[in-house]
Amino acid sequence: MNVSQALLQRKSVRAYLDKTVEKEKIELILEHAKHAPSGVNMQPWDLCVVSGESKRAIETKLLEAFNGSHDEPMDYEYYPLTWNEPYKTRRRNTGLLMYKTLDIRREDTEKQHKQWEQNYRAFDAPVVMYFFIDESLEKGSYIDYGMFLQSIMLMAEELGLATCTQAALAQYPSIVKEALDVPKNKKLLCGIALGYEEKNALVNSYRTSRIELDEFVKFFY
Repeated sequence: MNVSQALLQRKSVRAYLDKTVEKEKIELILEHAKHAPSGVNMQPWDLCVVSGESKRAIETKLLEAFNGSHDEPMDYEYYPLTWNEPYKTRRRNTGLLMYKTLDIRREDTEKQHKQWEQNYRAFDAPVVMYFFIDESLEKGSYIDYGMFLQSIMLMAEELGLATCTQAALAQYPSIVKEALDVPKNKKLLCGIALGYEEKNALVNSYRTSRIELDEFVKFFY
């Protein structure tokens, strides 16, 4: 597989096989991804790879928080506080596409709630990676981190593994940091679900669209 194939083939996978991911593959992914560029070679990445009982313990607490009265701010604002166009429409269309695929109607709030719960179980992927960044670092390091995350996803694709990057897994940072003994001066950025795709799962059958080049590119010669 080459880079262009991996870029076009990669997608956010929301159903996984009950199949162990070999530790050797995870290490290979990270050995390659660590070569992502970063300003003055700061390499701001800091992550925990979680599976088995550790994963189940964290997701139990996340689900309790989601279904209970627990509430706390994320360590940073992932989404805009006010949704303007065209982002508001793109967000809406993405959600509608998934719910249409799963035949979940707008008025069926219980099914919507159950579907959203899947986020906190990392869609039952066997492995979750939680990503942290030192609170002293600024926006440039967040750009660097994005390149690192993309590198992980592309390497996983090459090795026959599926991923889903999840902001939802950073919704309750204190729970995750306490469970993984991560210092409070580290911000929880996101999680990545990792595993083998359940190709027959309905939720994995849809693909989101991408805008055309002329909608976001200007060429100057």
